[in-house]
Amino acid sequence: MTRDDNALWQAGRERLHASHMWKFKSHCEAQTGASFSNYHALHQWSVDDPAAFWGAASDYLGIIWDKVPSAVLVPPPAGKMRGARWFPDGQLSFARNLLAHQDKNPAKIISIIEGLRDPVVLPSESLKTQVAQCTAALQKAGVKYGDRVAGICPNTSEAIIAMLATSALGAIWSSCSPDFGSEGILDRFSQIEPTVLFATRAYTYSDKFIDCAETASLVSRSLPTLRASIMIDPLGVGQHPAPFVSWQNFLGGMSAKEALAAFAPVATPFDHPLYILFSSGTTGKPKCIVHSVGGTLLQHKKELMLHSDLGPGKRLLYFTTCGWMMWNWMVSALATGADLVLFEGSINRQNFAVLWQAVSDHGVTCFGTSPKFLASCMKAGLHPRTDFPLDRLETMLSTGSPLMPEHFEWVYEVVKPDIHLASISGGTDIVSCFMLGNPWLPVYVGEIQGPGLGMAVDCWDEDGHPLRQKRGELVCTKPFPCMPIGFWKDDGRKYQEAYFNFYPHVEVWRHGDFIEITAHGGITVYGRSDATLNPGGVRIGTAEIYRQVEQFPEVQDSLAVSRQRDGDAEMVLFVKLKEGSALNDELVRKIKLELRQKLSPRHVPAAIVQVKDIPYTRSGKKLELAVTRILHREPLDNLSAIVNPECLLEYESFR
Repeated sequence: MTRDDNALWQAGRERLHASHMWKFKSHCEAQTGASFSNYHALHQWSVDDPAAFWGAASDYLGIIWDKVPSAVLVPPPAGKMRGARWFPDGQLSFARNLLAHQDKNPAKIISIIEGLRDPVVLPSESLKTQVAQCTAALQKAGVKYGDRVAGICPNTSEAIIAMLATSALGAIWSSCSPDFGSEGILDRFSQIEPTVLFATRAYTYSDKFIDCAETASLVSRSLPTLRASIMIDPLGVGQHPAPFVSWQNFLGGMSAKEALAAFAPVATPFDHPLYILFSSGTTGKPKCIVHSVGGTLLQHKKELMLHSDLGPGKRLLYFTTCGWMMWNWMVSALATGADLVLFEGSINRQNFAVLWQAVSDHGVTCFGTSPKFLASCMKAGLHPRTDFPLDRLETMLSTGSPLMPEHFEWVYEVVKPDIHLASISGGTDIVSCFMLGNPWLPVYVGEIQGPGLGMAVDCWDEDGHPLRQKRGELVCTKPFPCMPIGFWKDDGRKYQEAYFNFYPHVEVWRHGDFIEITAHGGITVYGRSDATLNPGGVRIGTAEIYRQVEQFPEVQDSLAVSRQRDGDAEMVLFVKLKEGSALNDELVRKIKLELRQKLSPRHVPAAIVQVKDIPYTRSGKKLELAVTRILHREPLDNLSAIVNPECLLEYESFR
């Protein structure tokens, strides 16, 4: 393999040939008689012959079938994306697949919980035992096939146990994090009418104790379909409010021996509902997006094993909450035989070093984070490479927003020079990725390595013409197994409108990201296409603005939006400055000059405004659309989706 001197990283021959991606390539060559000389050839085959690819993936990834399917794919009607049927007569259990490694390759869960001195370690045998006990308890509480079970959960092992027990009964799991207020929780859970609720008693964040009892009680009283309410209490507070029972008492209704003997996870069809996830819901009640058992499992194992090279002996820490799809993605790593390290708490402690400490202390091999975290580490002057032993760390994943070129450079300079840094991108809509990392391809600065196997990703202009090395809409032109089943209680119209109506002449999935396919076949994301700036009719991605502006030492964060003025769109740039800094004429001049020289005159904002804070969703995305609506005097119907809604009042004065 020839080394590309322009690449930041490229796997050596030994590492590449030991990877799941290389072994899968060899598996496919043996099955088909074809020869895949590079990743692009393998990917092209995967989208040209989806039945052959997904069948080979199911075999290699070790999907455990209760009833082996006789076919892989019944295609949709001609010219359609919707209507495909994957593994139509197969049956399987999500819980059985995630617990399969507990005997031969014991995986364990390590929970690092702010407020507790020591990590909580759950060995593999205890995980299976508690899932069995929770399954029996849910069944006793009346949970049936197709019922919904909801969780207001911290990122601890209890959430994983409750989810696996729910799926073992053929019921549907849905969760949010305990930092949601009661209104935000009810906006979500009232739509799906759960029969059981798990809720956390309290949590600690930035050394502050947060009591959740009142919120949990209000939510429980406001959901008339509930048959049981269970209190998770990792901090050991006690004093559970009525009608909650403790986690220990709920699981203690059946002995470990009896529960394991009775444990028999229900086999479901491939397209049976597994999860209900929620859109951010900043302009109305969140959409309830339903994901399938088989589609989720197959897609996640493909991404975790082939693209992220996880398996027995590996250990994943992804910083997430139970309100973000990355939690669902992370949990599926159990199906690969990898260990999980869960982190519950604030990451800004120890000057943002607390996560690096966890990676080092627990021998994490794959560390998942966000560009916002990396930018904070950069500004804090951290040097993980010299401050922490990171010998076992092989891979870093980043998602939530575009990973900027300077983030790539910082990682290779101050984290580890031989690390596989993989920017990944997809979303709640597909509970997975469209494009992500790949041990077979080089890493180039500012680029996602490429599309995922089986994902027919393309870049189109507004008229539906493919683009290369030009910016356009992210589309997926062929069906894939992890497409949502639909929206909860939707007749199909909202689902159709959300993803398939953008191009009137053809039905393709239009995701809403503004991207460019590079000369390498990599992908650069410039932000959400519905938040794309359009001054003078020229489309500009917000990510390229932030990259330039946030390099100024005075600027802590920024947000760029478009405002209609005198029949045209003008850009307004809001900046949050470091404590002690002020937005004076000189700083305004320097920012505008930098944008003009590094980008173009079109990138220079009409106004630069200092604000106290930048609004974010709970999954770490800047809220360009919410601020745009405020500037145009349009209502925001659901402030609960915003992590810091109080800051929005300041933006109203700039209308």
